[in-house]
Amino acid sequence: MGTESQLNIKTFVLNPLQEKSYLLWDSRGTCVIVDPGCLWQEEITAICEYVSSNGLTPKEIWLTHAHFDHVFGVKALASRYGIPVRMSPAEQATVSGNAEKCVSFGLPAPDMSGLDFIDVADGQEIDTLEGLPFKVIATPGHTPGGVCYYCAEAKTLISGDTLFAGCIGRTDLPGGDYDKLIVGIMEKLMDLPGDVDVLPGHGHPTTIAAERTSNPFLQPFNEPDQDYNY
Repeated sequence: MGTESQLNIKTFVLNPLQEKSYLLWDSRGTCVIVDPGCLWQEEITAICEYVSSNGLTPKEIWLTHAHFDHVFGVKALASRYGIPVRMSPAEQATVSGNAEKCVSFGLPAPDMSGLDFIDVADGQEIDTLEGLPFKVIATPGHTPGGVCYYCAEAKTLISGDTLFAGCIGRTDLPGGDYDKLIVGIMEKLMDLPGDVDVLPGHGHPTTIAAERTSNPFLQPFNEPDQDYNY
């Protein structure tokens, strides 16, 4: 048996919408970049300098979904490191709608052209990080192809804009579907162990147990959690 791998995580808060991007890396320094929403050059520089100073080797970019605030920095980082982008194929519609949404925010539209995309699908296991397999959990509803990334070994869920501390993703934007979002959260996320850390796309981190017992949008599930010590 080998030494148990440890998941290392660095959080960046980016762009005017305070989006959360994550660097994940293993004991070898192999790294993935999740939802790089870096709009300004100094934000891109901050990520690159952290990667360099910590001896990390980016291998892939993972997208939970493709709303503009989560993808501003995708092309710059994919080009710099020559790496592919994992994304649900159902998110191409979200990509196409970004330009119109950016106009309303007075922001430049992200360039997603010419990228090397790798499709992700529900239940797929990604083994990019040594000893730290991540399972793709499809949770459409905030967007048509929204996904979460779950590592059972590290008890970590990257939830994007599906699940927040005390809230859920909005579903009033084009492609949103409240019923699908709730079903995905209740059937796929709330059954995870209570001590799983939830790292959302905005706001504070939380746990499955905390959301299971106190999230007002998940009231039918609000009952004492038996497998988590507060």
